[in-house]
Amino acid sequence: MRVLPSERLTPGNSEGSPLPDSHIELPPVIRHTEFVAFALAGLLLIAIVTVLYVGKAFFLPVVMAFVTGTMLSPAASFLERSKVPRGLGAVLIVVAVTTVVAFVVALIASPAMEWSTRLPELGAQLKDKLHVFDRPLALWRELQAMVGGSEGLPNFQMPKFDWVQPTLEFLSPTFTEFLLFFVTLILFIASWRDLRRALIMTFSDRDARLRTLRILNEIEVHLGNYLLTVTLINIGVGVATGLVCALTGMPNPAGLGALAATLNFIPIIGPIAMFAVLIVVGLVAFPTISGGLMAALAFGGLTFLEGHFVTPMIIGRRLALNALAVLLALAFWTWLWGPMGAFLSSPLLIVALILKEHLLPADAPQLPQD
Repeated sequence: MRVLPSERLTPGNSEGSPLPDSHIELPPVIRHTEFVAFALAGLLLIAIVTVLYVGKAFFLPVVMAFVTGTMLSPAASFLERSKVPRGLGAVLIVVAVTTVVAFVVALIASPAMEWSTRLPELGAQLKDKLHVFDRPLALWRELQAMVGGSEGLPNFQMPKFDWVQPTLEFLSPTFTEFLLFFVTLILFIASWRDLRRALIMTFSDRDARLRTLRILNEIEVHLGNYLLTVTLINIGVGVATGLVCALTGMPNPAGLGALAATLNFIPIIGPIAMFAVLIVVGLVAFPTISGGLMAALAFGGLTFLEGHFVTPMIIGRRLALNALAVLLALAFWTWLWGPMGAFLSSPLLIVALILKEHLLPADAPQLPQD
């Protein structure tokens, strides 16, 4: 006689009454509490981004001072070990950095001011030289008309220069932001050791204190190494660009080299902007298009080698920065805070990676292999 599964007996079931079928209920992929937690975290993130965007005039110089101060704190510690008081060392470091930045700005500003007064004249020269493309454009219009295109390519028009003043206003922070940045930077470097101690002693648990100490030490070391390494690489790029400009006969090679070194602090966007500047300057300064493109093409090859071989070989050993993460961080912080946000994107990404490494549990479940 065949026994159905529902009629099976158990040792304690003498009457032979069937047992109800058991159904295993699988837990939902996302529980209600988890959904609420995700929603609250999303709302908190939106609120933080909104506050940072609206309060840019306050948060940008303060965050800039904190990040820069953390980068420069190893130099202050070195001066302190050399019997220089930390407060005096902070002032000396800020004065030295300001002097270097002012020197670089002077190299860039002098030719930029000269060229800005000649913008209409230079625009007319550039337009005359680009008439070489009139024939290809005419052929394209004829081809488009043969295939039934309704509209041809518009005539080439030189862009207006009404954007110069708004761009300078966008790039130049106000005096109040400058003052807030410098004061905060000096006070942060001078009191960084006390701030570290206060932040560590905030936690009562010993493990939490040790974790906080490791996080702060790693952030300080990595940001200091990042600033030193990137500065040396960018100085090399600036010197090489200046030599290329001098060899190709470009005007003011020292200013162009300083501009290349400065823009190279901004990932991706900086080299592209410098490449465009070299193209425009070369087309205006040289009688032929081929001669005007020589410096730009050489700079493109130089930045290709630097971006794909030199920088990854040096920085990649210390911090593995994903290219997509760098691009998204650059886009986000540039949208949020402009050019200074672009400069801060990589250091803030480094800080985020260090926090993720220390705060997330190491025994997190892993995905199965494909």
